[in-house]
Amino acid sequence: MQLIVQGRNLDVNDWTRDYVEKKLGKLERFLSDIGEVRAELSQHNTRAEEDRYRAQITLWSEGQLIRAEEATSDLFASVDASIDKILRQVKRFKGRKGKAKRREAAQITEEANLAAIAQVVEEIETAEESTGQIVRRKSFDVIPMDEEEAIEQMELLGHNFYIFYNSDLNAVNVLYRRNDDNYGLLQPSFM
Repeated sequence: MQLIVQGRNLDVNDWTRDYVEKKLGKLERFLSDIGEVRAELSQHNTRAEEDRYRAQITLWSEGQLIRAEEATSDLFASVDASIDKILRQVKRFKGRKGKAKRREAAQITEEANLAAIAQVVEEIETAEESTGQIVRRKSFDVIPMDEEEAIEQMELLGHNFYIFYNSDLNAVNVLYRRNDDNYGLLQPSFM
């Protein structure tokens, strides 16, 4: 497990780094193949003291991304709360994973990768044409899964949308949360 501890508006000393590392060591009991764990600790100057210190933990394991974020009035309480939250997510993920279909990464064909790349390039070009500026770029692996697995992954990440390779339709789709707490699915068609 590769651990990265970063501080934003906050100096992370060795004692704090050791504390985070010791607490995150619990994760190895539940997930054997943890690639990287990133812990971002930050201090915000807010009027509300209960949200002063924020701990955000992101981990990559077996091709899955799991994220948790908590804010409290104490840095160590924020770390503990976010680790507890990520442990609950890991347990839920492991429970669902056993029931889910087994799939191999080899199922992704070059055609699917090219289609996903073309879609991302198109989105980037569209974003460049708008009046705003691109302030951050991300790259990610497109993993084949069905719609239920995509919903689970989106919920684990805590995002409002998720891009995935729909193994049922053999196409790249975008799943998003609607205002009525249901889900929408964007399916591109090429002319």
